[in-house]
Amino acid sequence: MKDQKRKKKKVKITPGSIFKYTVLTIGAIVALLPLLVVLIGSMKSNEEFLTSSVLSLPKSLDFSNYKTAFVDGQMLTGFKNTFFIFIISMVGKLTLSSMFAYAFNRFDFKFKKLILALFMTAMLIPSITSQVATFQIIVGMGLYDTIWSVILLNLGTDVISLYIFMQYLDEIPISLDEAAYLDGASYFQIFWHVILPNLKAPIVTMLIISGVGVYNDFYNPFLYMPSRDLKVISTALFAFKGPYGTNWPVILAGVMIVILPILLLFLFLQKYIYNGVAGSVK
Repeated sequence: MKDQKRKKKKVKITPGSIFKYTVLTIGAIVALLPLLVVLIGSMKSNEEFLTSSVLSLPKSLDFSNYKTAFVDGQMLTGFKNTFFIFIISMVGKLTLSSMFAYAFNRFDFKFKKLILALFMTAMLIPSITSQVATFQIIVGMGLYDTIWSVILLNLGTDVISLYIFMQYLDEIPISLDEAAYLDGASYFQIFWHVILPNLKAPIVTMLIISGVGVYNDFYNPFLYMPSRDLKVISTALFAFKGPYGTNWPVILAGVMIVILPILLLFLFLQKYIYNGVAGSVK
């Protein structure tokens, strides 16, 4: 009898479940189809790509496009510069964001509400309107055509990271701070040894949310790092527009090379990302 009840529960189908899985299936297809098109196209010859359907499988697996994209496109230099910018920018960005959130969450001070309002107001101002002033500041600091110009621009604390960190800090009991303070710890030590270890989930969440923007950034490296030796993956991919403007398989191979690291990072950290987003809305 129990087995029969279990079987009935398993095969129970409702209109709601049908609709749910239909929507999820359509969403998965929409998300994966462009990636599949790029993957298939990257393994074709240029002639085969132009004469066949985008979803038709290649006659033979050809990885020469990846070699051409990686070597001739100087992708190794691009990855080296990109990862250097990514690591320094995200360490600085997450450290500053968590520090600001800690100060706003744990302390009351003059102009606190005004400062938070200014953070919100900054989101409403299109970044393009301040580019002339930003460019002049970078040139005035002597950072133009150096890798540090883009890193400095990436260090700004955004409202999203500030909000997520503040939400998580609400879940950390103040009694932990007080106990550490009674043991003789300074506020700086409390932050590094008590607060920061409990912020792993939001740190990983922001590492992906903000990190993808830093990894894919094209405008800032293109404008502030024009030297050939300071190429990042986005500008390296853009370089194919010249010598490989009509060779789409090579361009698609470059796209796959660029996508792969961030895709693997997301798959590896997705558990922490979901926990971080869920925790921020508790």
